[in-house]
Amino acid sequence: MTRIDVALGGRSYPILIESGLLSRAGQSIAAPGGGRAQVIVTDQTVAAHHLDGFLRGLDRPSETIVLAAGEATKSWANLEILCEQLLSFGVERGDNIIALGGGVIGDLTGFAASIIRRGCQFVQVPTTLLAQVDSSVGGKTAINSRAGKNLVGAFHQPSLVLIDPDVLTTLPARELRAGYAEVAKYGLIGDAPFFDWCERNAATLLAGDTAALTEAIAVSCRSKAAVVAADERETDDMRALLNLGHTFGHALEAEGGYSGDLLHGEAVAIGMILAFRYSARRGLCGSADADRVADHFAAHDMAVAIPGFARDPDRLIGHMRQDKKARGGQVPLILARGIGKAFVAHDVDLADVRAFLAEEIAKL
Repeated sequence: MTRIDVALGGRSYPILIESGLLSRAGQSIAAPGGGRAQVIVTDQTVAAHHLDGFLRGLDRPSETIVLAAGEATKSWANLEILCEQLLSFGVERGDNIIALGGGVIGDLTGFAASIIRRGCQFVQVPTTLLAQVDSSVGGKTAINSRAGKNLVGAFHQPSLVLIDPDVLTTLPARELRAGYAEVAKYGLIGDAPFFDWCERNAATLLAGDTAALTEAIAVSCRSKAAVVAADERETDDMRALLNLGHTFGHALEAEGGYSGDLLHGEAVAIGMILAFRYSARRGLCGSADADRVADHFAAHDMAVAIPGFARDPDRLIGHMRQDKKARGGQVPLILARGIGKAFVAHDVDLADVRAFLAEEIAKL
């Protein structure tokens, strides 16, 4: 078993990574629990694949809440449904609320846990690659609103993260590729040798090789844990770096109505390409770096172009203005001076970004 600790003083917690961990989860969940009950929150797709096996691996009876699958589940309506159901089970602060699913279930469950009884304990058991390497770690919880993605939420750390790479065997290839975008992100942000590793091993990883997946998950979690420990609430630029590609990507998702036409990881992949191309346009990095990023994703059948439904630059800029990092009307962008050399640019002129997007769209 690989153990990675997120060092947050009295709120520190472990990330445990091991094949087969889902089937014996009770051995790990029991330790930090301490509560008298536990409730599992999952979605219909994950329940069909993993819920029975997970229940068998627990050491005590559990209530179960099964929600619809998909990004649309991260809504006010489902937050209300989830909170009311949790309260109907008599959940107390020390009980285990377990998020068994991808980023949608983890974000929604974590947010519900943050507001039920002014803060309850919860456990993350991520079942997608994207959730395993990114959203399950760090305590960012949220739902979407009409104004944009993840704009209503709270920082609320889990007590434990359990990661079983074996669950990824049931993940559709498209979902695996989307999650891989967040793996490559860690190399592009600040670890050029890891991006080199990605270029050598992506095909093996995407073919489902357990060793490659475990290595990628561990490296990604170590990187994120270090960032979260240093800048938990994004009070300086360090944690903001994890949003490489996300400002562009969230705008694409919002324009698509958070539908299945564009997965979050696909939007992030396109967003990272745009971030590197815009960096090259500003003379911050060479065009070869931007091409390298785009070519890497394209080589593995990943989304690399702005989708047809999102080709109005004015609408995209409108979505970008809703970015959570905006201060005084200024929207910072995560740009790059090369592979592994990301930084936060606070001097971005959105009129220039609009011109850039118009040029990119005109090429399509």
